[in-house]
Amino acid sequence: MQHAYFYAKHKYIYIMTIPKALVFDLNGTMINDMEFHTRAWQQLFNNDLGANLNWADVKKEMYGKNQEVLVRVFGPERFTQAEMDELSVEKERRYQKEFLPHLALLPGLKELLDAAYERNIPMAIGSAAIPFNINFVLDNLNLQHYFKAIVSADDVKLSKPNPETFINAAHLLQVDPTDCLVFEDTPKGVETAKNANMKCVVLTTTHEADEFNYLDNILHYSADYTGEYFRTLLG
Repeated sequence: MQHAYFYAKHKYIYIMTIPKALVFDLNGTMINDMEFHTRAWQQLFNNDLGANLNWADVKKEMYGKNQEVLVRVFGPERFTQAEMDELSVEKERRYQKEFLPHLALLPGLKELLDAAYERNIPMAIGSAAIPFNINFVLDNLNLQHYFKAIVSADDVKLSKPNPETFINAAHLLQVDPTDCLVFEDTPKGVETAKNANMKCVVLTTTHEADEFNYLDNILHYSADYTGEYFRTLLG
């Protein structure tokens, strides 16, 4: 990354980092939709599959690929791969139907995307979502042109917190991982960035700041993309 400094009392003081590329998680990071994902999973688990999980239990299991979620909750022998694939899509159908009227970028994100695009700073999405879900967001909000790379659940063998998602995104952007800045909303996502040697900005849409205390690669916490930090992030 390029570093910006100011001179004070005869020494340089580090004040910010100008990233060469931006990598965004999707759900809970670009859009505030995790409540709708939790609701869709809970309905599927309890009403369709008889799991009887409370809200907190469902939220705790919601990371990684959809098939991995199903295995964590029901064990490896409950479903065939074809059944898990169909359940994964059905869960997303329910989520999309309920969330579509509320679909919108987090405040300030459109301005950040525009600023990066105008400065030719490449951007990628690195998400555990399936393409069906990613395209639902990008197409409905007309965002495809901002992103030079998209890494979905279908593009990796190992999902978050394995760094493969973000490493692949950096490779596709032709930028060193250490020069990328990641935007995430979950501890597992920030852990993924750390494992990829990337700094991270946390959107506190789904988790409180103190839930990230064990991670040391966080530059900033924010409920959205407004404020001085984001206005000066790209120089």
